[in-house]
Amino acid sequence: MFARIFKPAKTAMQSGAANSNRWVLEFEAEAAKRIDPLMGWTSGEDTRAGQVRLTFDTLEAASKYAERRNIPYRIVEPHSADPVIKAYSDNFAFSRRKPWTH
Repeated sequence: MFARIFKPAKTAMQSGAANSNRWVLEFEAEAAKRIDPLMGWTSGEDTRAGQVRLTFDTLEAASKYAERRNIPYRIVEPHSADPVIKAYSDNFAFSRRKPWTH
């Protein structure tokens, strides 16, 4: 079972950086999911891939955990997002490139 260690991105409903400071160890699926012919639901036999998600305070703690348990892993580095500073008054600025319409 292969695992990946990453820092999750903030959700679309977040304006702050809450719950995005921790590192996550998540297992990758060993087999493809299949569609149940009767109900049409997607299912799989691998419970670790979709249900086990471990969080750690640091990258070192996550990698040490995987090494102690002999879990092969890869580290996905987080992308650095440039903050966009906007204000409500920017919608009505004279230097706006596109005209504001409804």
